[in-house]
Amino acid sequence: MRISSQFTRKLACVSILGFLIFLLSACGGAGGGTSSTGGSKSTPASPAGKITEFPMTSSSDPDGITLGPDHNLWFTDRQGDKIGRITPTGTVTEFAVPTPGSDPVGITTGPDHNLWFTEFAGDKIGRITPTGTVTEFAVPTSGSKPQGITAGPDGNLWFTELVGGQIGRITPTGTITEFPVNVSYPNWITTGPDGNLWFTSYNTIVRITPTGTSTSFQLRTSNTPAGIIAGPDGNLWFTESDTQANQIGRITPSGTITEFAIPTPGSAPDGITVGPDHNLWFTEALGNQIGRITPTGTITQFPLVTPNSIPSMITTGPDGNLWFTETGASKIGYITSGT
Repeated sequence: MRISSQFTRKLACVSILGFLIFLLSACGGAGGGTSSTGGSKSTPASPAGKITEFPMTSSSDPDGITLGPDHNLWFTDRQGDKIGRITPTGTVTEFAVPTPGSDPVGITTGPDHNLWFTEFAGDKIGRITPTGTVTEFAVPTSGSKPQGITAGPDGNLWFTELVGGQIGRITPTGTITEFPVNVSYPNWITTGPDGNLWFTSYNTIVRITPTGTSTSFQLRTSNTPAGIIAGPDGNLWFTESDTQANQIGRITPSGTITEFAIPTPGSAPDGITVGPDHNLWFTEALGNQIGRITPTGTITQFPLVTPNSIPSMITTGPDGNLWFTETGASKIGYITSGT
């Protein structure tokens, strides 16, 4: 069953065994776009917000999501080997990735006003223009499994190599440099308020300078931190996706860590972003909810419309709403921020 398959893939972020399951199951010229407009259904999630969902095709597997330079949302479709674009009104267009079985995961907007994405199984970094032209760049280390990607403070793109144990840097023209890091399973990555890159890794939050010097900060309770983002308070915020830890973490640029427990046990928080209300918003892959946490640590949760939808990544849209992917339900959703 599809839900069972997607449930297994998200458990890959919960433990080292999960990582190995993921690698065994998930690894394995420019395409024209096909468009469709899906019906949507919405329901009040709580007095604080409203959730709306847009169904994708039955075979899609949306995961990473970001705001594009064209004021649309762009997402990766792992099972379909496509990059998708959805307008704020719900019109979806998808563009094929040239490499079959590429398994695109992370996606971000680059300094060149294109979208950049990782190809987990293809061992490549992809670039797609807002009009849909795709270019691919091979990662030098074979079997590295690129995962997260972000625009860096130096005008380049930076990405993690989940299995390669390295952090990669790619220029807008496609030149790749790799930096070894002495940690296991580099996962998601973001640019920090201190002008460095920060990423999650097994039991660790790591800071790496644009010249490649890394410093590690060990977590007390979590084996598998996942999403990470620079917060509105000058700190980094991250999710702790293993179900035992089940927390949202905050780390200062100097390395002081504070953790906040999520009310729903075993919720498996995954993606995280900053909302227009200056709070942090995150997905709960197994809790089937969207969470909001204030910079002081107060958490509010909003149940999703579709059961077992497995929400994954989340970003702020051009409309002031929070947009997220639902890997278990083949949907893209948004929740109003209340601002």
